[in-house]
Amino acid sequence: MRQTVITLEKFYASPLGVSARNMAARRLASLWPDLSGQDVLGFGYCGPYLSPYMKAANRVVLAMPGGQGAVAREGQRGIIACLTEEDLLPFSDARFDNVLCVHGVEETPNLDVLLRELWRVTRPEGRIVIIASNRAGMWARSDKSPFGAGRPFSRTQLRGALNDVGFVPTVWSGALYAPPIRKLTGSGFTRGCERFGETVWPGFSGLVLVEAIKRLYAEPKGTAKKLVMRPSFGTRPIANRTASR
Repeated sequence: MRQTVITLEKFYASPLGVSARNMAARRLASLWPDLSGQDVLGFGYCGPYLSPYMKAANRVVLAMPGGQGAVAREGQRGIIACLTEEDLLPFSDARFDNVLCVHGVEETPNLDVLLRELWRVTRPEGRIVIIASNRAGMWARSDKSPFGAGRPFSRTQLRGALNDVGFVPTVWSGALYAPPIRKLTGSGFTRGCERFGETVWPGFSGLVLVEAIKRLYAEPKGTAKKLVMRPSFGTRPIANRTASR
């Protein structure tokens, strides 16, 4: 069962939630610095993360799963939030340029079905970013945040799940190296933890971020590639063309 939208709203209104959002949004901004003119879908609970893109993007839609519940959010074109089933998103094929998934994969009852639906509504060569709890991080072991609920993931698990439905992972990142402690949410402390973690402890972030591309024609799995170290001219020696005198 998913956490309710009320629980998520309370978390992101707290100092710990604000700090977590800022640290994760910092990494998201490095992957998506500008979404001007793009059609963007957020699945799960993405409002706090997509707020900076609202004005520049052509369209932003927040799809919230039925088990979680939804809250009304307004954009430039009116209400942009909708309640939806995970296995039947109410959008046409190849509708969105960018898809963000936060609080989406950890508690889904069927990860493969959800990812296939997200693949369906993503345009060819469109990009998806999944932000999920890292099974090696401290946040997945804490009940003080929504990131401690559901199933955490390793990079290998996310890579396999994305490859299975036709996404090609291209960029990996991490966020939330500071411990999930309310008293340690100062901006100076958290920035220091992020810099230290990214340099010294990259595998133990609280969150794992992956950007993947929708490819219609991916290389078959297990394709062997031969590495040519130097040209081969055969076994016979080349004839001496110098005229004898």
